Amino acid sequence: MADETESPLSGAERAAVLLMSLGEESAAAVLKHMGPKEVQVLGNAMASMQRISQGQVNSVVQAFMGSVRQHTALGIDSDRYVRNVLVQALGADKASGLIDRILLGGNASGLETLKWMEPKSIAEIVGQEHPQVVAIVLSFLEKDQSAAILSLLPEAMRADVLMRISSLDSIQPAALKELDSLLQEQVSGNRNSQSASVGGVKAAADILNFMDSQTEGAILEAIRASDADLGEQIQDLMFVFENLLEVEDTAVQALLREVSSESLLVALKGADERMRDKFFGNMSKRAAEMMRDDLEAKGPVRLSEVEMAQKEIIGIARRMSDEGQIALGGRGAEQFV
Repeated sequence: MADETESPLSGAERAAVLLMSLGEESAAAVLKHMGPKEVQVLGNAMASMQRISQGQVNSVVQAFMGSVRQHTALGIDSDRYVRNVLVQALGADKASGLIDRILLGGNASGLETLKWMEPKSIAEIVGQEHPQVVAIVLSFLEKDQSAAILSLLPEAMRADVLMRISSLDSIQPAALKELDSLLQEQVSGNRNSQSASVGGVKAAADILNFMDSQTEGAILEAIRASDADLGEQIQDLMFVFENLLEVEDTAVQALLREVSSESLLVALKGADERMRDKFFGNMSKRAAEMMRDDLEAKGPVRLSEVEMAQKEIIGIARRMSDEGQIALGGRGAEQFV
């Protein structure tokens, strides 16, 4: 539940406070070990830091020191420690390729460098390639980045690429090396018999979750026209904003700690009363009243902005679900018995 006097800091904000407390050189050293998505999130959080009290800073630092004392890596098997830390930090799917590169002695492939590039630049690089090549590339990237690239590709190509992503399973080492050569990057390290798991129906659904509703609908329609069963499978695995109604209250409370007030305000502007009540019921009374007042005072908002805010919240919810922090209900969620 939200504190009555100070708004709780999100995970990104807590990390930003800690980095800013370290000083420029130490913060830069930490950021060097992070991926592009994490750097962007932390950079945005640091840039937006305003009026952080000394008490909040002390609380963040004390919590960090307590965590360090409890989770030291000294005296334990390093390989096992690396695997556990990466899986907990990134989720099993995202961590698997990175674990192989670290523990098998390999370096980042050419595909990894694309994660630092703008979607428009990547779209220009792969736009003229065979749809199968594009599908492999998009399967390796973060889902929101892949969605942005897909939306920049020719309309006639989008459904074909997504269908190929849904049918991908694993890529053999020789194919990976050939693809890296195509991207003018050299693969280093020994991959031997290690194949990379990529794609799948869930990956296709996750990418669609980050696209605007109009483009998402057009691609799904084209997929259904070609393969009705596949279209149904993809749609079943998608998670939409309305599915949050089926999520446990404890999960919504955890989600609220990660979502900015402005994003929630815009998202709820286009939501019905049931959805609003779901969020208000998991806030403190004061926070809920303030949010209701802000909703009434806020003028008209473009539908595209509402959809973007809702997609952002869905993305945060999916990340938290992948990391094991919350369990999601609705379409595509794993069922428990």
